[in-house]
Amino acid sequence: MIGSIVLRILATFTYSAMAVIGSASLIGGIEPWKAALLSGVASTVSVLEKLARAYADDGKITTEELQAAFAVKAKEAGDE
Repeated sequence: MIGSIVLRILATFTYSAMAVIGSASLIGGIEPWKAALLSGVASTVSVLEKLARAYADDGKITTEELQAAFAVKAKEAGDE
């Protein structure tokens, strides 16, 4: 289970970092690797915060809490 969590955290870092590499190259003064690093760290910390809150609540993390921490909700057209 721990291995799965670590891999999911790495995946979270990766997809968040990859999302900004292209846009960082369009903005002057920000190197793509720095923007990717900041984005990846921010999203990873967000997931870790959710897991810490779930653990602090009752001393354990349920499967539902784990899934919720890693949930990625994409907005569909028209949803707000």
